[in-house]
Amino acid sequence: MSSHRALPRSIWALGLVSMFMDISSEMIHGVLPLFLVSVLGASTMTVGVIDGLGESIALITKVFSGWVSDWLGKRKVIIVAGYLLATCTKPLFAVASGAGLVLVARALDRFGKGMRGAPRDALVADLIPAGQRGAAYGLRQSLDSLGAIAGPLIAVLLLGLTRDNFRAVFWLALLPGALAVTVLLGLVRDPGHLAAGPARLPVRWSELQRLGGRYWRVVAVAILFTLARFSEAFVLLRAKDVGVGARLVPLVLVVMNIFYALGAYPAGRLSDRLGRRRLLAAGLVALLAADLILAQAGRWPAVALGAALWGVHLALTQGLFAALVAEAASPDARGTAFGVYGLATGLAVLLASVLAGWLWQRYGAPVPFLAGGCLVLLTLAGFLSAAGPGH
Repeated sequence: MSSHRALPRSIWALGLVSMFMDISSEMIHGVLPLFLVSVLGASTMTVGVIDGLGESIALITKVFSGWVSDWLGKRKVIIVAGYLLATCTKPLFAVASGAGLVLVARALDRFGKGMRGAPRDALVADLIPAGQRGAAYGLRQSLDSLGAIAGPLIAVLLLGLTRDNFRAVFWLALLPGALAVTVLLGLVRDPGHLAAGPARLPVRWSELQRLGGRYWRVVAVAILFTLARFSEAFVLLRAKDVGVGARLVPLVLVVMNIFYALGAYPAGRLSDRLGRRRLLAAGLVALLAADLILAQAGRWPAVALGAALWGVHLALTQGLFAALVAEAASPDARGTAFGVYGLATGLAVLLASVLAGWLWQRYGAPVPFLAGGCLVLLTLAGFLSAAGPGH
């Protein structure tokens, strides 16, 4: 019988590493859109480009880091390098005097995220049997989301103590990042049973064919889901747009991630028993409700409700897609599978975020959310009418 007690120590340690790094990242991410717009004078489209490009770099990088981990037969060394790079980029945000350096810092930070992402997700699958993978990915997502709750709360506290000194927040974000690297080095182990593979390009046609039709159906569905959901940075900007003060805007991420943290592990365990398809459809319904509420929001409570539903959507989809990718790929190609999945969804993230920024700038704040809702409806219709990627 699957239970959280049966999960290996390294799974819990990876979750704690994600939690500490997410505290570090969300201390910055929770206030970065406001810093860009209010302090550096950037436009909302610039915010969309920086956020979308950063996340896309992270996801695109996964294709290479995943392949390297398959080739070496080792995951941990690449995971450590990714977390270490992300930690070392935090001071760049603190010294930035223009959007250009913020873009560089964000790109390097997300490059570090991409380095660790696919090998870490593949390592989870290496460490856990198939019947517990939904629970394992859900646990990691829940602990990651706890960090995403604590990070913005710490940022709010620090902004209050420093009288809106964004740069002080960015400097202090170094500390939880360093703690994440320490836990990773001390408590996470490679399983040690992977054989190194031959040196070959990760994107050769033969390698893509080797991933199989089931895998590509998962990727196609994930692309549709990602196009329907742009960056959470626009939820933060929506809070500012309805009059929420700068010090309180990061609380939007707190609300979002409370629901993400509470829902991800139960959703993962439930999907192990009932299948993934119905929960994924429920996640789309939650995103549709969030878009509609945020489009018409005029006050803080509506933004908070929209953020909560956004978190529900994440809880019902993100861990489940990771489990589907793990199940669709052979053990010696899992790193590559997660990497190619990241490449495909990364391009979708960039497109969705840039489009959202342009729509906001040209037509106003409600329009990106209305457009997102339309994409959700199309995705939901296609998803329900097609054969599911897995059960």
